[in-house]
Amino acid sequence: MSLAAARPRGGADAPLAHPLGDGVYLIDTLYVRPGLAAAHLIVQDGRAAFVDTGAGPAAPRLLGALDELGIPRENVDYLFLTHVHLDHAGGAGQLMQVLPNARAVLHPRGAPHLIDPTKLIAGSIQVYGEALYRQLYGELLPVPADRVVVTEDGQRLRLAGRTFEFFDAPGHARHHHCPVDLDYREVYAGDNFGICYPELDTPKGPFMLPTTTPVQFEPDALHATIDRLMSYRPRRVFQTHFGPVTDLDRLARDLHASIVEFVRIARLHAMAPDRRARIEADMFRWLSVRLDEAGYPGDLATRHALIDGDVQLNTAGLEVWLNRAA
Repeated sequence: MSLAAARPRGGADAPLAHPLGDGVYLIDTLYVRPGLAAAHLIVQDGRAAFVDTGAGPAAPRLLGALDELGIPRENVDYLFLTHVHLDHAGGAGQLMQVLPNARAVLHPRGAPHLIDPTKLIAGSIQVYGEALYRQLYGELLPVPADRVVVTEDGQRLRLAGRTFEFFDAPGHARHHHCPVDLDYREVYAGDNFGICYPELDTPKGPFMLPTTTPVQFEPDALHATIDRLMSYRPRRVFQTHFGPVTDLDRLARDLHASIVEFVRIARLHAMAPDRRARIEADMFRWLSVRLDEAGYPGDLATRHALIDGDVQLNTAGLEVWLNRAA
């Protein structure tokens, strides 16, 4: 499959397993809306690994993708979990119950929170409220400690002879690592190479949105992680939000520039009594100007519908960062 092929837009009516080439499949987890969050399935010589699982309600879709491809559940060797935010790893415990040979591969800072998810559940309910938490995340089940692999920086694992290297990737979260497929030079970035929604693609290619969500955004660390990711000279980067991207030099430059601008905006309004509203307004304006420069035709209402959620989450993360730095 050509790397230049159209990026998948996902959706409830699409095949569960969308082929991306190199034995990789995208599964839309249907988190919040179609085309927002993906899990990836890697198949090598009949063995399989998921990269991220989505939230709990996505587990039947991932299992359905295995059935669609004729992969027995006992042939899944790994869940590569980039970090423990629930839109990435919330379904891990459910899947571990029905994938008898799978091991959950986690960053050392993240593993304790999936082995005992009590704090994750309590914190999420505090943010979302009980009803919305259940709607978004369903039931968060623990992952058995004896089936967890905790990675060290640079550690390698093999899937039927296919080699993956894991590197420590702070900046978005301190419990984030990224698997790199060394055989195909492809990186699974989780949230450390921004967000590129297919709906925002233009003739110039994907449009980059950084993610500075709470509570562990660290701009210097994120810049360094992006540079380290690029040091692998990847052919493709797979984003959880959403799918594969190429033209990576341009996207990396755009991502660095946007992080710098978000930090500038946050500092500009740090002492304002209405700083949240000011940061959100300036961030939306910055992104909208960049969409114009990219040739995006969508009107103001469409832009708000697609990026307001990210603007609000990014602003909340910047506020936590400001408070921590004060």
